[in-house]
Parts: sequence; C-alpha cells; structure tokens
Amino acid sequence: MIKKAELKLTQEWDKTFPKSEDVDHSKVTFVNRYGITLAADMYVPKNAQGRLPAIAVSGPFGAVKEQCSGLYAQTMAQRGFLTIAFDPSFTGESGGEPRYMASPDINTEDFMAAVDFLSLNERADADRIGIIGICGWGGMAVNTAALDTRIKATVASTMYDMTRVNAKGYFDSEDSEEQRFEKKKALCAQRLEDLKNGEYKLGGGVIDPLPEDAPFFVKDYYDYYKTPRGYHPRSLNSNGGWNVVGCESFINQPILQYSNEIRSAVMIMHGDKAHSFYFGKDAYENMINGNKYADNKELLVIDGASHTDLYDGGENKVIPFDKLEEFFNKYL
Repeated sequence: MIKKAELKLTQEWDKTFPKSEDVDHSKVTFVNRYGITLAADMYVPKNAQGRLPAIAVSGPFGAVKEQCSGLYAQTMAQRGFLTIAFDPSFTGESGGEPRYMASPDINTEDFMAAVDFLSLNERADADRIGIIGICGWGGMAVNTAALDTRIKATVASTMYDMTRVNAKGYFDSEDSEEQRFEKKKALCAQRLEDLKNGEYKLGGGVIDPLPEDAPFFVKDYYDYYKTPRGYHPRSLNSNGGWNVVGCESFINQPILQYSNEIRSAVMIMHGDKAHSFYFGKDAYENMINGNKYADNKELLVIDGASHTDLYDGGENKVIPFDKLEEFFNKYL
C-alpha cells in the first residue's frame, strides 16, 4: 500500500513574493514511487469552474517552493491554470532522509509524481498537464518530458544540465578523465569521513561574504539568494548548501539522453547574458537534432537577461509570462 508520511507544513505565508488575491492557495502532499512524500503549494484561480489545465513547477536546484517556483506557479494561476510548486525529495518541506541529497533518477521521478497528483486531482484536466523547471530543474523537466508521455507541454527556464556541470565543470573546463578521477576520488574519501563523523558535511551555499573579485555569476547568485530579494531560511542555496556527496551520482549519469525523441511541446527560455546560456542553447540543439517532432520546439532568448533575472524577473521584470501563457494555452 502506498502511504503518505506526515509532514510539518508551514501554514502562514512565508514566500519571497507577495500573495495574490486572485488565486486560492493551499498546501498539498503526494508520494513518489520511492515512497517519499513531497510537499507542494497549490494555486487555483478564484471562482474557476470545471477542470483546469494544470502545471507543476519546481526549481531552481537548491531552492524551495517559497522562492522562484512559487512565483511562477502563482502567476500562471492568475492566468487561468491550476498549478503546484513543489519541493523536491530531501529538501524544503518534502520528506526523504538523509537531507540535502540529489539524484538524477529520483528528481526526475519527483516531476512524474507531480504529474500523477495532477492527473488524479478533481480540479485538473488530466489531458492538459504541463511542467515548468527552473535552473537545474529545467534540465530535469526536459528529462521528464522525454520519459512521461502524459506531459503535453514543458518549459525549461534559465536551465542547467546538472549532470554536465558536475561531470565537466563550468563551461566544460574540467572535461578530462584526470579531472573527473580526482573529483570521484575526493568524493569517495568524503563518504568515509561522513560515516566516521556520523553526519554529512555540507558543501556550503552561495558564498558569503561576497569577495570583491567574485565572478559575475557568483554575484548574480548572491544578489538573489543572500539578499531580501530571494533569501529563504529553508533554501539550501541561501544557507549551508547540499551535502558534499549530495550530487555524486550526477558525474556518471547523464540526463537528456533521448531528448530528441520528445514528441510533446518544449520551450527552452534563457537570457543571453546568463553564464548558463550554453546549457539552454546546447539542450535545444540536441533536442531538435533528428527529432521528427521538432515543429513544436522553441528556443526563446531574452535579450540582456542574466541567469537570476529569470528567477524573479530582476529589476526589469523580464520573465515573459505572456509568452508562457500563450505557449501553454496552445499546447494544453
């Protein structure tokens, strides 16, 4: 029998964005196929009638639903969709022990479990379900779209391919057998240290205080995760980060292997000033390469936008919600 664990869910509004009076908000839970109970915020347009097109949202990698994913979910609910923003396994208010672990398989399953939940929800239309993944969850969203035929439309926003960056480093600068060997050697040593110490060592979140000579993308992250703009006490990136060994398996398990077999609609959107732009561009090219269903695939480039501008819009409110609404209305 599939059982849900009892989770302690915060009932007061503790988001990094203001609450909309145009939607009804509630907390919900659901279980993935590993038996982990996931926590989510559900947003439903007020006075909505009948079954609604539905969207599941998650990300960024190391964030919580009270940050970017909740903003996306609430905004899309204001535009007529039933939405949920969920915390992945081992993070936020969701279950899973030990804490602060990640897995290409389990995290893909988290999205599929969200689709399960929406498919069986009495307010949602099971034939009109989409997903949105932000940052590292953008890659997970595309990976899920390649596996889950129930998904009709997918948006990957300011995406990372977490397997690529773990195996090859930023901008593929560590793409050699020797460098991967040293990474794996260090992680294997850390495993034993953790067992001896009886606890997992944290890798550290976004660096604080910020060095004057920090690269632009580090400053970009700091400006979001470490300031009132986006700080949240449950966010890994805002605080102690993932376990050092939390992403170990990503080195050896590439996602997006069959992305060019995705039949459903996918839009990858990225800012051209984002350090991560190459992830989005390459993922799009690989997705359409030899794909018989390339006509419903799109790369949307937002001029002048940095990586975190697509978290909350940045100073210029650049998240193209009109475009997202148009895309999901077309394909759901």
